[in-house]
Amino acid sequence: MTSFANPRDLIGTEVLDRDGERVGKVGNVYVGDDDRQPQWVTVRTGLFGQKESFVPLQGARMADGGLRVQTTKDAVKDAPRIEADGHLSDTEGRRLYEHYSLPGQRGRTTPNATEDKGMVRSEEQLRVGTEQSETGRVRLHKYVVTEEQQVTVPVRHEEVRIEREPVRGDERARIGEDDQEVVLHAERPVVETEAVPVEKVRLSKETVTEQRTVRGKVRKERVEVDDSAEHEK
Repeated sequence: MTSFANPRDLIGTEVLDRDGERVGKVGNVYVGDDDRQPQWVTVRTGLFGQKESFVPLQGARMADGGLRVQTTKDAVKDAPRIEADGHLSDTEGRRLYEHYSLPGQRGRTTPNATEDKGMVRSEEQLRVGTEQSETGRVRLHKYVVTEEQQVTVPVRHEEVRIEREPVRGDERARIGEDDQEVVLHAERPVVETEAVPVEKVRLSKETVTEQRTVRGKVRKERVEVDDSAEHEK
């Protein structure tokens, strides 16, 4: 068992598992009833630290700015659910020793107390994370619509024009009826359609970050001095 000069100094210390992965912070220290040596610490785990798990101090040491314990983070998360109510019973102790496969079993343990009988004030803090969820699906669909278009096209046509010129001296005069026929031509618009590619369309995604405010209720402990007994003297 590693010796700690003042077990209360462990409270609030970062706890690292044997692989160096962060487990949580020490909430309380439990010492043996017989030798007053620290045997367990409690660490808040689970979502927003709602679960308080017991972690053995056998082989633990201070290293890398935290308390390095000889177990894994998963083992701590799966530890038996025991209320940190001030004392570990023999049954609770056996469950913890069996869970962590610890050799032997020590005596009963209670939270560490010091001569100054100080009071630890605690408070809850909001721990906010994010999770990804599906908000919708977008499908790209192509369909055909018919619309009216108007285009101006120049067209040509032939018209009849009468031309007059003097009669030459060798022209003979003829009295009677006569006909002359001229074929007229005209252009007319002809409409056809042709499919041509105009653009390529595709769907893409981009991530947009926005600020969103969340609210939650937290509890805080307050300390006040009750001097009513002093006034009664």
